[in-house]
Amino acid sequence: MSKKYHVTTTVNGDEYEFLCEAQQTLLDILRDELMLSGTKEGCGTGDCGACTVMIDGTMVCSCLVLAVETEGSRIETIEGMAKGENLHPLQRIFLELNGLQCGICTPGILIAAKALLERNPDPTETEIRYWLAGNLCRCTGYDKIIRSVQAAAKEMRGARS
Repeated sequence: MSKKYHVTTTVNGDEYEFLCEAQQTLLDILRDELMLSGTKEGCGTGDCGACTVMIDGTMVCSCLVLAVETEGSRIETIEGMAKGENLHPLQRIFLELNGLQCGICTPGILIAAKALLERNPDPTETEIRYWLAGNLCRCTGYDKIIRSVQAAAKEMRGARS
């Protein structure tokens, strides 16, 4: 029988406690134990970005983080972007401008784009492409994704003024 570790962490503002084995990834715990299935598994090796989440303000691939390492951490997932029924501007504009198709990559891209806009509210196209380079999409190409991030950035800057 494998040893179980008790972990307490905050996910999207709510405190969670769970038991996990040493080798379980944060991705597995989010999806299978905490029932937060928005974060997707694409590759399982940290190459595609589909499982991107924020841990203590840093973007990480949750498939590469052991759940036991998150003790006391603050984790943000795609489920935490919307406020109740109100979508985050990035989510709404991705829908309006068709910045997504199958949806596997979308949660990771949205988390990465949100992190970018929190650090740089007026990024250039090159900066957006660089920031999202760790997120692979096989359906839309990247033009609609980039335009969606640009439009959301513009709207969010207007909301701050």
